[in-house]
Amino acid sequence: MPIYLDHAATTPIHPKVKEAMLPFLDHAFGNPSSIHQYGREVRSALDRARDQIAQSLNADSSRIVFTSGGTEADNLALFGVMEAERKKGRNHLITSQIEHHAVLDTCHYLERNGFEVTYLPVNSKGLVDLEALKEAARPETALVSIMYGNNEVGTLQPVREIGEWARERGIFFHTDAVQAFGVEEIDVKTLPVDLVTISSHKINGPKGAGALYIAPEVPLIPRFFGGAQERRRRAGTENVLGIVGFGKAAEIASQKRAEHRAKMDGLRKLFLKELEKHGTRHVINGDPDQSLPHICNVSFPGTDSETLLMNFDLEGIACASGSACTSGTLEVSHVLKAMNLPDDVTKSAIRFSFGWENTEEEVRQAAQITASVVKRLTSV
Repeated sequence: MPIYLDHAATTPIHPKVKEAMLPFLDHAFGNPSSIHQYGREVRSALDRARDQIAQSLNADSSRIVFTSGGTEADNLALFGVMEAERKKGRNHLITSQIEHHAVLDTCHYLERNGFEVTYLPVNSKGLVDLEALKEAARPETALVSIMYGNNEVGTLQPVREIGEWARERGIFFHTDAVQAFGVEEIDVKTLPVDLVTISSHKINGPKGAGALYIAPEVPLIPRFFGGAQERRRRAGTENVLGIVGFGKAAEIASQKRAEHRAKMDGLRKLFLKELEKHGTRHVINGDPDQSLPHICNVSFPGTDSETLLMNFDLEGIACASGSACTSGTLEVSHVLKAMNLPDDVTKSAIRFSFGWENTEEEVRQAAQITASVVKRLTSV
């Protein structure tokens, strides 16, 4: 029986999420912008999903903008704020070298269009230096975009400290919380953040649905035009099926967050304990103390990621060498490069990521197979 340990890439749909979505594949097919009963029925479901997601962030539902996923939400946050702030003479953005490419590629595009971007380095654990952030700030700095928790190594950033400093300086703060949402408590009423990106398919919801939380005082120029949907912040008929599933997934994740976090932390510790038990030489990447509980990035010096992944797949273990968005490139992770780790560590890194349906027995079995594969490859 295959063992799926790639939940940081995507997660299976929760049975209750699937159940909530089914009516919108059948009789509930109206356009939510239509004023007749077919439209009103769907509009009601859309509003309910918005409320569910808002409640999971302790936000006002009017501040939630639905998108096609985390990538679009990141794009909307960066483009939207920077275009609005350029009119005020603020054209500088600060981010980190280990962001998801949805942020990094957007920053590169902004640079080609006259904006200035500073890419902050990180230490060997993947942590941003607050002092370096403060030194990078300028009078024309409009936005800081630092992810909540890294999608490859799991390191949690000092989001509260960054947000408090940014507010003192009058700089807007965006955090990509796609990996953290569902396992970390994110309360926008108490956390000093102005924009938050979240995604459905990382929390056992459907693909193709995401959202951006936008605080009331944040200026934002939309990227899509052609309709009044999402309070004119994101034109286009909403993906009702995906949004309804997203709302239910967010509700479940919010209710089960503490329980889920404890289970993920337990599975991660069990996996590492089993590797040690089998005497497998390995290096843990990221911050072991300040980390997302479901992500376990491990290197096996003396091997290489591509060969490991092929062997794991043949043995029935699904895992990854890094972000799913770049896994087909066969390049060393930009995150591990930025952490300045030794070559034998960066070239042999594997990301194991756990989910709600994984069992302790599966994790033990996966660790045993991992140990066997590594032993075989290093004894050649």
